[in-house]
Amino acid sequence: MGIIFWLAVLALILFVLSRHRLSLPVASLAGAVILLAASSLGFLSGFFGALLVLAALVVTILFNVRSLRHRFVSLPLLKYVRTVLPPMSDTERDAIEAGTVWWEAELFRGNPDWNKLVRYPEADLTEEEQAYLDGPVETLCGMMDDWQITYELNDLPESVWQYIKEQRFLGLVIPKSYGGLGFSAMAHSEVVTKLATRSVTGAVSVMVPNSLGPAELLLHYGTEEQKMHYLPRLAVGQEIPCFALTGPSAGSDAGAMPDVGIVCKGQFEGEEVLGLRVTWEKRYITLGPIATLLGLAFKAYDPDRLLGDKEELGITCALIPTDTEGVNIGRRHFPLNSAFMNGPNSGKDVFIPMSWVIGGQPMVGQGWRMLMESLSVGRGISLPSNGVASGKAVARFVGAYARIRHQFNLPIGKFEGVQEGLGRIAGLTYTMDAGRRLTCAALDQGEKPSVVSAILKYYNTEGMREVLNDGMDIVGGKGICLGPGNFLGRAYQAIPVGITVEGANILTRSLIIFGQGAIRCHPWLMDEINAASLPNRQEALEDFDEALMGHIGYAIQNGARSLFHGLTKGAFAASPIDGANAKYYRRLARMSAAYSFLADFAMLFLGGGLKRKEMLSGRFADGLMHMYMASAVLKRFEDTGRPAGDQPLLEWSVRHSLFQTQVALDQILRNFPNTPIGLILRGIVFPLGRRYRTPNDRLTQACASILLNDSAERDRLTQGVFLSDDPTDVTGSIEHALLAVLAADAAERKLKATGRSAPYGVDYATWLQQLSAEGVIDSGESELLRKAEEATARVIRVDDFDHDVRQAAPQVSTAQRSRSPQT
Repeated sequence: MGIIFWLAVLALILFVLSRHRLSLPVASLAGAVILLAASSLGFLSGFFGALLVLAALVVTILFNVRSLRHRFVSLPLLKYVRTVLPPMSDTERDAIEAGTVWWEAELFRGNPDWNKLVRYPEADLTEEEQAYLDGPVETLCGMMDDWQITYELNDLPESVWQYIKEQRFLGLVIPKSYGGLGFSAMAHSEVVTKLATRSVTGAVSVMVPNSLGPAELLLHYGTEEQKMHYLPRLAVGQEIPCFALTGPSAGSDAGAMPDVGIVCKGQFEGEEVLGLRVTWEKRYITLGPIATLLGLAFKAYDPDRLLGDKEELGITCALIPTDTEGVNIGRRHFPLNSAFMNGPNSGKDVFIPMSWVIGGQPMVGQGWRMLMESLSVGRGISLPSNGVASGKAVARFVGAYARIRHQFNLPIGKFEGVQEGLGRIAGLTYTMDAGRRLTCAALDQGEKPSVVSAILKYYNTEGMREVLNDGMDIVGGKGICLGPGNFLGRAYQAIPVGITVEGANILTRSLIIFGQGAIRCHPWLMDEINAASLPNRQEALEDFDEALMGHIGYAIQNGARSLFHGLTKGAFAASPIDGANAKYYRRLARMSAAYSFLADFAMLFLGGGLKRKEMLSGRFADGLMHMYMASAVLKRFEDTGRPAGDQPLLEWSVRHSLFQTQVALDQILRNFPNTPIGLILRGIVFPLGRRYRTPNDRLTQACASILLNDSAERDRLTQGVFLSDDPTDVTGSIEHALLAVLAADAAERKLKATGRSAPYGVDYATWLQQLSAEGVIDSGESELLRKAEEATARVIRVDDFDHDVRQAAPQVSTAQRSRSPQT
């Protein structure tokens, strides 16, 4: 009876600790009760038991007596933190402090408030935005022939460029007061998504000026004079913008750029003015070859102290008309045969007046923060939308192809090997789109969630890679032979472009997501870092002690919460809903607590060294990323009214995310730098072992089935895909064939039941006529089968060319290829 009593007491204490952050005296009392319970259960007998009780007594006194705590705990730890804290460069600090902290902080801190998530406004479109999607965006999609763009022209046709300018596609984010459309983040995303389902080149050409570019920077940091001059011109394409950040020696490490601007006086429009003489070399600059306005990042220096007493002023952003003397621009790269304009540019000793600096002279040296905050917005829209577009297009068209294409007298979508890929395509597309919608909702509420944007950029571009790989596996030979009828090849070729740009995925995962997220999301870490940086010893000690006590309480609560939820399988975790799906909120809450507890211990043991443990940091990034995407999926299901047909997609997505989160935590524990501590942590994080599994075959097949039928579930999943009603169009033919095949399904089953097959030497249409004449099928059924066969033949046909055809229309000579950008 005594054992049961004390076990109940321990369970109660663990429950209380998991739900409430206790004050030091109360926590000390709880510790005493635990020791008393352990003693009663016989765990603290003998010398070691007495020693443990004595140690606990000393710790209790040490932490509750403030003067002793300052002297023997806080001060030594403060000195240690000052010793191990790595120096933080200005660019690192700007990157960490850029943007805002949002829902990811709830997940990071171990106790997500699900009611806050559920109540958050859903991303939606205005009537004007929807009309734009239904009108100009549909029209533009219909104007674009991707084979013509990527093979014949290596550019958008002039008529397409003209329409883009006339309909202000380059001014989606520019307010109406400056001549733009003033659209929301969700509308911006929807436009890019639909365009990308038709042409990656068209989508990139539109999304870049509306993402990280002069317009975004001008809106937030430009002078009113700059806004009035440039924004109306940018909105209607009178100016074509580009932004040059990356160079040969400064890619991911943009802070290492060697491009310089020296503050000096020079001649401008016949007068001597203060400005900068800029020298730079950049590459990979989208729209650069056709740009009329170059946004440029460089490091400003003031050796003559014309602006003040500092020589190194920092990264600065300026706008330079490309017809300025000394600007070398116009040559292009070919990013994996994508036709969007991209190329190098350079300049040497180009004088620009201070009025060309974005924001004017006061913003000299503020460029890195400007870029980081702008990137946190654009990175959350452009590439994630492109990833979603790939998922939706593959889900729609590859799913239809798998229903149309027959092998062994069955649609290939009926084979389990194909269903495995289709199910994964459907589940990942649902997840990617949910993440996109949730992030756009945050952006439209004024958030600038830099960590979330990095999460979404990484997840959706990696998801794009996976769904396109699955799509190519299913389509097979049809996908690998390029031509006007190939609906997948160009998107497949362009996969690495999205993976690489706007923060390469390796860097994003291993350094940015957790490296930035840990400092921004942790409730006490930044306070401790700031306290350690204070020059006044007493002030530093007081602030550090306060943050340290908060941190300890936070860690104890998360440890207790992790163990309690682990032992109870999350049964007592909070959920904002009732019913079968409530368990997913609870399981996710359990993973959140375990993640938070484990992250704290990793930072405690590794300190600043965690920044160099990129494999561990990458796994922490994986955990946070999959928890965020699972949250987005749960919210999407609620926002759409819990449609029963979407239940398989919900379950597949959340189960996949929970399993991947579990894998990330397991791998962190397997590779924890201190093995004994890692084993103890495993007992707290996984007290009953790893309980979550991948989505089972039944669920995967249910998701695959959605893609094989013309249904409301398929339409919801692929909403936003451009659908052509032309049966000869590259994707319109697939839609047409699917409907024809489904319409003939009953007739096909009737015919198959007869056991009859077409005799050799007789074409299919003639055979159908014979069957109709014999009364095996009626004339209506014969016509349905004929139309289905004809439509199917058009879809499965593979392009071929004359023997002497060239693989690229405009040939580039060896001399042109070898000429450097500076010659």
